[in-house]
Amino acid sequence: MSTEFKTRPFVKWAGGKKQLLERLKSHMPESYNRYYEPFIGGGVLLLEVQPERAVINDKNGQLLNVYKQLKSDPEAIIDIVEALDGKPCNKKRYLQIREQYNSKILSCELDAECAGLMIWLNKHCFNGLYRVNSKGLFNVPYNNKTSGASIEAENLRNIGRYLLECNVEIREGDFEVACADVRSGDFVYFDSPYIPASATANFTDYTKDSFTLEDHKRLAVLFRRLDRLGAKIMLSNNNVPLVSELYNDFNINSIDVRRAINRDASKRAGREVIITNY
Repeated sequence: MSTEFKTRPFVKWAGGKKQLLERLKSHMPESYNRYYEPFIGGGVLLLEVQPERAVINDKNGQLLNVYKQLKSDPEAIIDIVEALDGKPCNKKRYLQIREQYNSKILSCELDAECAGLMIWLNKHCFNGLYRVNSKGLFNVPYNNKTSGASIEAENLRNIGRYLLECNVEIREGDFEVACADVRSGDFVYFDSPYIPASATANFTDYTKDSFTLEDHKRLAVLFRRLDRLGAKIMLSNNNVPLVSELYNDFNINSIDVRRAINRDASKRAGREVIITNY
């Protein structure tokens, strides 16, 4: 394990595992070959343990673009975000920046500017939420933040150095495809979109494509297939009956949590599970 670079997530991300970090670390295997994280999100576990051989994946191309740009040239992103921070913000300016970002999405311009815009918007949007409409366009409203730094420049530099020097492979696509070359002794951490805590909740993802009940069932099938291969697997999800049903053959540990992104503060308390096959 490399622990040379002091890093933390560059965005607030729904389902982020900051509060579960120590629990997740304590449930990780003592040794493994390659590290796989098919739903990378904010990457809190990756950036904490900094494995020397890692494969990360997501379906959100804009999120992955930030990782790619940080690996390539973190200074370019730093310059862009600091320039955006150089002017006071209000609702009108926020909407202008959001429109600029969506123009980049529509024209498929996944570059340093797109990455910088995404980070800035994450710090100025409501509750740090990343949500898109059916066209894949970012539509989260303004959080009324008028000033303040949106980044810690040294953090972005350190993330870039880690991704580059440890040659982290960045993939984009379906979680099953991302795990196609997992072998015995590799470690896979699944932090998929969660199964809803209530029967009335929706199965949703933070891309324009939903993560459905069938996807959760497919993930459980993949978990078992990787288990038979001899991989070491850890998965986090809501503590709901369906999860227990899907993973009843494995070790299920229940944990109390608070969910920072739920707009209803009374619904932020909950229980989650960490599931392992070892």
